[in-house]
Amino acid sequence: MRAREIAHTKRDDNRLVRPFAWGVEFIRDHLNGADPRAIFREHTAQAMARSEGFYALPEINDWQLTGDVLTWTSAVKTPSPENNLARARLFPARRERKRKPRAAVVVLPQWNAQPDSHVEACRIFNGLGMTALRLTLPYHEERRPPDLERADHLVGSNIGRTIQSMRQAVLDTRAAVRWLKDQGFERVGILGTSIGSCIGFLAFAHDSAIDVGVFNHVSGYVADVVWQGISTQHVRAGIETDLTVDELREFWTPISPVPFIQRLRDMKQRPMRFIAARYDLTFPLELTRQVIAEVKAHGIDLDVVWLPCGHYTTAEMPWKAIDAWKIATFFRKHL
Repeated sequence: MRAREIAHTKRDDNRLVRPFAWGVEFIRDHLNGADPRAIFREHTAQAMARSEGFYALPEINDWQLTGDVLTWTSAVKTPSPENNLARARLFPARRERKRKPRAAVVVLPQWNAQPDSHVEACRIFNGLGMTALRLTLPYHEERRPPDLERADHLVGSNIGRTIQSMRQAVLDTRAAVRWLKDQGFERVGILGTSIGSCIGFLAFAHDSAIDVGVFNHVSGYVADVVWQGISTQHVRAGIETDLTVDELREFWTPISPVPFIQRLRDMKQRPMRFIAARYDLTFPLELTRQVIAEVKAHGIDLDVVWLPCGHYTTAEMPWKAIDAWKIATFFRKHL
């Protein structure tokens, strides 16, 4: 299994080691020449002290549904015009569920997902009488600038841009949830895979309108995944000459799940399932165990499923079918 996982990472020959950049301009409008480390430490302290404001969603008044594509202006303005138009594909339920609330699932694919990724999952939800709304993550698909082959700006060696991009992804997710609620859906769940799992959890911890969460591959800190995971070694190579993993963990704390687990204790109890892979080299096993233990240490109800495969091989049969079953049955029961 380890060999298969490594082989999957070698299929892509366009993983570029991009130069390190602080990217202070992506988190602060006015620069005063201060030490970047001091600026990022201050940013972390402020974001963590007022995370409700950091992840607050403003009013949106330009929703547009054309065919099956929903668009709106993203709450975060970036230097890339293409990325500033948030997009999601709507998969309406083929039939309404009898004597049950109208239900929908916001679907967050993995890093560098292609347009057909998670479409099958959306159609499974449709078969269960649920609508699905598949979000295009920042810098992906139509939102990717022409100078990029991969979505390197979502998680990369530019420290500030990564914070901005992940925050944008969370706000886009909350926007998708709000739109569904505005359309009359009484129950809304969220499915996140890989980086989508991280984004989805951050939204789940800041938005009580999300009724059920399923997180496919889980880890606690973005910095540790970058440092230890086999899929992000090119990102680490661009950072490690300038920062230690401890510094990176501190600076990226506001975009990492573990620091927000305690928020769930003060919110209404909601069904939550973690799906993890025993041979995961992208979200290393020890990091997954740590975040599971942290949730349980806070006394929060958590359902955990372990799959006998790796990160990439989850998308292969028979694990793909098992994963889909574990996702679909949880939503069918709780949504």
